[in-house]
Amino acid sequence: MSTKITLAGGCFWCIESAFKQVRGIEKAESGYAGGTAPNPSYEEVCTGRTGHAEVVQLTFAEDQISVREILEIFFALHDPTQLNRQGNDIGTQYRSAVFYHNEDQAEAAHAIIAEINQQNTWDGVVVTEVEPLDVFYSAGDYHEDYFARNPENAYCQAVVSPKLAKFRKTFADKLV
Repeated sequence: MSTKITLAGGCFWCIESAFKQVRGIEKAESGYAGGTAPNPSYEEVCTGRTGHAEVVQLTFAEDQISVREILEIFFALHDPTQLNRQGNDIGTQYRSAVFYHNEDQAEAAHAIIAEINQQNTWDGVVVTEVEPLDVFYSAGDYHEDYFARNPENAYCQAVVSPKLAKFRKTFADKLV
């Protein structure tokens, strides 16, 4: 059975690129969630005035990967202690959030956040928002598979490539 979860962890190019390599992930689509403007454009979201976060909506096979495993990968892909930013990407559109599709996902997110905080995995406290998904808006074709299509882009070289290298090493057993 397939289900969905929607995650915000900074730039969606990083999150999408990583999850497309994970066994059990059937689809990873870049988009926007958590804002007020209907069907926002990338340019509108970048202003920070729509309230949306850059997200990746995952469709996954529950018999191949659990929500917990997805969240473990998610929390390793970005720094969930940075409020409204990831590295040099600054603004509410780069916030850390789990937009859950059911209560089991919400419970799993709260549990793993509590564990991360208790274990002092990061230097700070996790600021990841956990809220129900209201509406998901696709970012469109330009942003789909962006890293795969633009590996020589300066941002991809400086930010995405190093994250993916670390991801592949850490989660080698979960890759397709």
